[in-house]
Amino acid sequence: MFGWLRKRRAARPIPDEMWQAVLARHPFLAQRPQAELQRLRELAAQFLATKEFHGANGFVITDAVALAIAAQAVLPVLNLGLGWYDDFVGIVVHPDEVLARRTVTDHDGVVHHYDEVLAGEAMDGGPVMLSWSDVDSAGASAERGYNVVIHEFIHKIDMRDGAPDGCPPLRSKAARQAWLAVMQAEYDAFREKVIIAERFGGEEPWLDAYGATGIDEFFAVACEAYFVNRHRFETEFPALLPLLDGFFGLSSSAAAGS
Repeated sequence: MFGWLRKRRAARPIPDEMWQAVLARHPFLAQRPQAELQRLRELAAQFLATKEFHGANGFVITDAVALAIAAQAVLPVLNLGLGWYDDFVGIVVHPDEVLARRTVTDHDGVVHHYDEVLAGEAMDGGPVMLSWSDVDSAGASAERGYNVVIHEFIHKIDMRDGAPDGCPPLRSKAARQAWLAVMQAEYDAFREKVIIAERFGGEEPWLDAYGATGIDEFFAVACEAYFVNRHRFETEFPALLPLLDGFFGLSSSAAAGS
């Protein structure tokens, strides 16, 4: 693995042929402005030099697999820096979705056990888990705003100031309050749409209904759609667009190529 990066710690340039292959498979990356693409390529190389990939259940990590994940993972921190991902090293890749056994205790103290199918998971202070079948289809799934890599790395950003709550670390209490006022209102409206669709046969929302399970999931689902299908996202969530542009450091002109 990482034939061009063996025995490395310092980042080495990504070979052009490999980089072009990644862009060809991920139009939402290729459509970004040229200046952003150059930074993305450099940041992906740094990411590969500092993270460790592990295949699970017989899955083999190849250069192409690692680079595809790296290129998508660094998109949210393109203007923030890799320091936002400095709380972990490992990325575990499964060939497909994973069945996880969950245990929760309700308000009455009753313990419940259930199974949950996972396409990915981000652990606070720990590794990121991804399903390759979901990662591999990122080019096609961008039309519906779905991207498991970005989703899980947004959770990593969200958790930097504690438990995930739909708000990344911000510079002041006032900024946090302003952020949550917008995010909460958009989450409540989206959750209502999902309920109407599921219970009363209403129109299915464009955004993944999983975002209605909690404001932290709504933040992650909204961000993945924002990065892979900005035009549709702007139509569906105009109030969220300036919020995310401001945090991630994008502008309408910088994102015009996406």
